[in-house]
Amino acid sequence: MKRGKLGRDSGARRALFRSLSAAVLLHGRIETTEAKAKSVQAMVDKLITLGKRGDLHARRQAAAFLNDPEAVKKLFETVAPRYKERNGGYTRVLRTSVRRGDGAPLALLELVS
Repeated sequence: MKRGKLGRDSGARRALFRSLSAAVLLHGRIETTEAKAKSVQAMVDKLITLGKRGDLHARRQAAAFLNDPEAVKKLFETVAPRYKERNGGYTRVLRTSVRRGDGAPLALLELVS
């Protein structure tokens, strides 16, 4: 399930994934490039699975990845309980348009209702 490097070294790529994951959890949807959306989708799904577990160890694992206490709080209090009966597939990627500056394909990464 490895995705591309997205033109970044490992530290910058990890920081990108952390910030995009926190943004999806806080806002419910983000618009980004298709490659970034597909890469982050698996991580957001794993975070929601941690939220469904709900124990202290899962909370600490999520907090270690996200580095945003508000996103961790929202994950465990509102987002994860919404998917209690669902077995995976918490997010979807919808292609929207192309970016005007460089023609990169844009996509919407959102939480499934």
